[in-house]
Amino acid sequence: MLVEQSALLGVVSVALGMVLSPGPNMMYLVSRSTSQGRRAGVISLGGVAVGFLVYLVAANLGLAVLLAAFPQILTVIRIGGALYLLWLAWKTIKPGGVSVFTVQDVPADSPKRLFLMGLMTNLLNPKIAILYVSIIPQFIDLHKGNVLLQGIILGVFQIVVALSVNLTIVLAAGAVAGFLSNRPTWLRAQRIAMGSLLGVLAIMLAVGQSINTM
Repeated sequence: MLVEQSALLGVVSVALGMVLSPGPNMMYLVSRSTSQGRRAGVISLGGVAVGFLVYLVAANLGLAVLLAAFPQILTVIRIGGALYLLWLAWKTIKPGGVSVFTVQDVPADSPKRLFLMGLMTNLLNPKIAILYVSIIPQFIDLHKGNVLLQGIILGVFQIVVALSVNLTIVLAAGAVAGFLSNRPTWLRAQRIAMGSLLGVLAIMLAVGQSINTM
């Protein structure tokens, strides 16, 4: 098997932690869904999906060449990814943080603009850039060969997880925002749970946890 099940599970775990933590993509999708309706959220998600595909192709073409020439760079990638996850975890749970489900008023946009804004939000999202450049590559096994194909397979799993979770959020954003609007304790619990998950993943990466034991 070109990609081990443990590597796939590792990518899925990281993808879940990152997609469930507040970030530009989630904030944009939730704001559109709560202010302009589910259809606007789905159109925006289409733009986000295309952004993922751009990163998938661009990152893996470059990484395939880079890792083949300098395999030791995986250590640097691992540490960098761990530090970023720790920063993201702190940003999520720090005192005074705002939940992504806090309702915000935004002006209505056309379908074309919704799609393009979703695309640009994802392309300019530092979370996604670091995910593809610094985190996913550490699950690649150089001994398995075909680094490019491994990267694509792992990236596809990340995209499936991200789009599935984001679609669920888009469809449920209005109801969830209404439910949580008067429940600050629940909002805080959501931030703490997601931040804790990211922190655990960061520690595992920082101590050199191998993909075979994740």
